[in-house]
Amino acid sequence: MSASDRSDRSDRPAPNRDPLTPLTLLERTLRVFPDQHAVAYGDRRWTWSEFGIEIGRMAGALRRAGVGPGDRVAFLAPNVPELLAAHFAVLQLRAALVAINTRLQAEEVGYILDHSGAKVVVVDPELAPAIPASLKERPTLVNLEDPVAGVLGAPLDGPTWAEFSDGAEVLPIRNDLDDEDRITSINYTSGTTGRSKGVLYTHRGAYLNALGEIIVHGLSRDSVYLWTLPLFHCNGWCFPWAVTATGGSHVMLRKVDPPEILRLIREHGVTHFNGAPTVLLLLAEHPDAQGVRFDPPVRVATGGAPPSPTLLARMEQLGVRVIHLYGLTETYGPHVYCQLQPEWETLDVEAKARVLSRQGVPYHVATHLRVVDDQMRDVPADASTLGEVVMRGNNVMQGYYRDPEATEQAFAGGWFHSGDIGVVHPDGYIELRDRKKDIIISGGENISTIEVEHTLVKHPAVLECAVVSMPHEKWGEVPKAFVSLRPGETVTEADLIAFTRAHLAHFKCPKAIEFTELPKTSTGKIQKFKLREQEWAGRAERISGGTG
Repeated sequence: MSASDRSDRSDRPAPNRDPLTPLTLLERTLRVFPDQHAVAYGDRRWTWSEFGIEIGRMAGALRRAGVGPGDRVAFLAPNVPELLAAHFAVLQLRAALVAINTRLQAEEVGYILDHSGAKVVVVDPELAPAIPASLKERPTLVNLEDPVAGVLGAPLDGPTWAEFSDGAEVLPIRNDLDDEDRITSINYTSGTTGRSKGVLYTHRGAYLNALGEIIVHGLSRDSVYLWTLPLFHCNGWCFPWAVTATGGSHVMLRKVDPPEILRLIREHGVTHFNGAPTVLLLLAEHPDAQGVRFDPPVRVATGGAPPSPTLLARMEQLGVRVIHLYGLTETYGPHVYCQLQPEWETLDVEAKARVLSRQGVPYHVATHLRVVDDQMRDVPADASTLGEVVMRGNNVMQGYYRDPEATEQAFAGGWFHSGDIGVVHPDGYIELRDRKKDIIISGGENISTIEVEHTLVKHPAVLECAVVSMPHEKWGEVPKAFVSLRPGETVTEADLIAFTRAHLAHFKCPKAIEFTELPKTSTGKIQKFKLREQEWAGRAERISGGTG
């Protein structure tokens, strides 16, 4: 063989290896299901071939604006078709998508834009106030027109999306990726203990996680996925790529609105949606949901906080088949799910809800999950010994963007440290008991705030609650509950404390209860850190007034 022959052969793609990327998932669907329904938003509809053109035009417009490999493209938008398209168009250019939390303030948005170094920023007019005034002097700013929202004309410098993309070349959708470890996106954490950290996702991780979602949730060409989960949250748990891979259809939703969710389920025959337990609670408690039972059942994935057995039982009555997930931004969203065992199918609603409230076992692409003590030794599988949940696998982040110190700390000992405290059941399923920072140590005894919360929501007057520590002169700290009641219900602090004392060891019971509206994130998670900070802000005064 001549040298030139060897050279030609080495330049050819290897027949047994192809870089893993979500782009191949889209490419296949465009070839197999071109005329199948792809996306619905308001009264607008696209087939897959039509939506593929929109994705290609977006890629062309971004490339014309100077976006190339390694650049960052930021989107500040609700769940609109353009943000869904960006999950493919930005990747086509080998650039990275930065989808920003829509509930952040201007200072927080400005920090993310500065830290990520976004070259182009696309903004929904409704969210224009969150863009810092100084932004016009930095990257290209694009005004994302949205006639459905009815907010055209909001003050925002930069061209409209129609102007930005007008006449742009429609780039073909194909996989010509050079490196599957190239970054697809930077997802910024909530920053509850400091500045947000940028979590790096790769083409390989996104592809494999999409396959994991297809397996766990039974996605197919007949799936209709309703976007109740924000696309900015862990790239929608990788569902943009998973639903697209199967040729299913996306139904876009700007915000969580229970009557609208119920209407869209009926209108589109929705088969799947996702959301935090608070979102499920809003739906279950809405008057329009009373007497409703979905048939066939709707499959819903929930995570972000452990759902109470009480909530899971209510969703069962509604005809919602809940899959309980667990993970973090650092694990592309879900890493663990509560795999339903055949023998659980025959349990009554309450008993089934209790086992389904566990977090469970790893995804098929995740594989490695442990609960360890401070010396990284596995805790006994006795359902009671506490330890930290640590993970390894294909869906663990590449690291934190521009933060090697935090990356090294998170990967200490060769495992990703979640900061969550849990136990292992004899069957190998894990169950969370708390975040490290949420565990209450009262007089040397560990108290799981989740256990106390799940007990409180069993009371018929309680809608939802959060339990945090408060300072105490004798015990160091004790539980305090913040409670939101159901409409029209009344109950006293003494009644609720007595209720918990009938179900829990007395040292675990709240020593105080405050009735209030609970602070939440944009994804519906209760912000316990705000409640805890509130309790400990006046520590000296509270301790001096403590009781035994």
